[in-house]
Amino acid sequence: MFIRSERLFLRPIWAEDWQDLHAGLSDAEVERNFLRMGWPYSPEELRNGAGLDPRLPHFMITLPRGNHGVDVLGMIGMIKIDGQLHLGYWIARAHRGQGYATEAGRAVLSLARTLGHRHIVARHYLDNPASARVLRKLGFSPLSVDGVRADAGHGLPVLTSSMTYAVDLGVPSDCDDDLGGGPTRRAA
Repeated sequence: MFIRSERLFLRPIWAEDWQDLHAGLSDAEVERNFLRMGWPYSPEELRNGAGLDPRLPHFMITLPRGNHGVDVLGMIGMIKIDGQLHLGYWIARAHRGQGYATEAGRAVLSLARTLGHRHIVARHYLDNPASARVLRKLGFSPLSVDGVRADAGHGLPVLTSSMTYAVDLGVPSDCDDDLGGGPTRRAA
């Protein structure tokens, strides 16, 4: 499955992506913001698709560069955690602050609605306000402060809470939302 947005091309994750995945996931700042990933993975595990559930769509976020190939910006996908559908994503440090996570998120939420999902949640750690901004732009509303993480990356452990957000996607639609019922539509 492929998705084209205004600037981005979201494509399946292939075994050949292991180097880009390993580089992005090896960034301590990316790694520490995972709520649930099973990291660290070796290059061999990434080549074999470790941690990726083929039943839920995951995409490499790429930026086409005409005849110069593409830049791999990050990853986005849906995962089931404790019976709930979650949206998860990461953007490589060099590409942050340019709206890529929001644009990719809109595309994946449209796909989720097309697939018949009616409700999706997402979380971020409270010390990651950039993710909070992305989720609010995507129409998510905060539900609760929950969970803690022990971050021992710089010596002593630090406990950090996470915030859970949710969005109701409305009735299923196609990817262009021309069947109606999206989260922002209201009756006249």
